[in-house]
Amino acid sequence: MEIFGGFFLVALVIGVVLALLGLKIIDQYERGIVLTLGSYSYTLEPGLKVVIPILQRLIKVDIRITTSDIPQQEVITKDNVPVGINAVVYFQVTKPEDAVLKIQDFTYAVTQYAQTALRDVIGGVELDSLLVDRQKIADEIKKLVDSETTEWGVDVTAIKIQDIELPADMKRAMAKQAEAERERRATIIRSQGELSASENLKKAMEHMARSGAISLRTLQTIEATTANPANTVVFALPIQIIEGLKKLTSK
Repeated sequence: MEIFGGFFLVALVIGVVLALLGLKIIDQYERGIVLTLGSYSYTLEPGLKVVIPILQRLIKVDIRITTSDIPQQEVITKDNVPVGINAVVYFQVTKPEDAVLKIQDFTYAVTQYAQTALRDVIGGVELDSLLVDRQKIADEIKKLVDSETTEWGVDVTAIKIQDIELPADMKRAMAKQAEAERERRATIIRSQGELSASENLKKAMEHMARSGAISLRTLQTIEATTANPANTVVFALPIQIIEGLKKLTSK
């Protein structure tokens, strides 16, 4: 009887241990893939779940958006300029069972495929397009990667190009080009200002000549320069000034 009681106690302890091992908690941001004797059975939603110990195995999959860095890549553009580019890929598991059953390590696979796609796309564009249309090129890389990862149950939400490192001589050439462009714009602005000022001066002179005010301006100049008795100023008056004086005296 004591032996029977001992076996019962052992069996009870084993049963309690197995029951506790069978209780699984799946967080809200996770999904549980259940394999029964190695075969896929079903996917568990968040909450307290029960699996059969020994016979069943639970694999938890995080379905939140994951960020993965693409290390700097040395890529030669279409116009044969070597550039160093690094990027970031954002992806999310949409089908947990596919992400577990169809690919060994989906995070590593997505990063490697994005790295290859980045090389392919950058190698087909020129440097000017790369610098100007960075977001457009990133969208092309995303589209290329997304078309492959969909079969893995992974959705690529975005790819962002972070840094574009240019050779030192290319940086100096671009700086000189930018400086020359700024000087060209400054020259155009100055010439436009001088043209506008000359047009206004021309209109003012024409108006003063018609009204005879140019003669008054000349007299004011004479008065200002002869304020000091020690100064001797000789003026050669044009005929237009004499005619203007005549108009004033005739009034």
